[in-house]
Amino acid sequence: QVQLVESGGGLVQPGGSLRLSCAASGSGFHINIMGWFRQAPGKQHEMVATVSDDGTTNYAYSVKGRFTISRDNVKNTVTLQMNSLKPEDTAVYYCWGLRSSGVDYWGQGTQVTVSS
Repeated sequence: QVQLVESGGGLVQPGGSLRLSCAASGSGFHINIMGWFRQAPGKQHEMVATVSDDGTTNYAYSVKGRFTISRDNVKNTVTLQMNSLKPEDTAVYYCWGLRSSGVDYWGQGTQVTVSS
């Protein structure tokens, strides 16, 4: 059984930064792709950024140049560094992991609020 546990959300002013972290726990597993999704009130669930186990990254257009995703394959962690935050970045952020078998996992979500 794989569990994803997020940390690092909170309240920040526009233009500020936050760092989200996610740790995968369990044994005998490898997660091929890890990433972050978000959902704002009244909006669809959307991909924010993903990173493969070979380091290939993918970003939503809205966060390119502001957010950076990274992972540690040994520790099974993924981090999202968010800079130049905007009010429209306000959402619940979910950690996500996908195995080669097609099974995926989700964290419980962490709230990010960007407001003055």
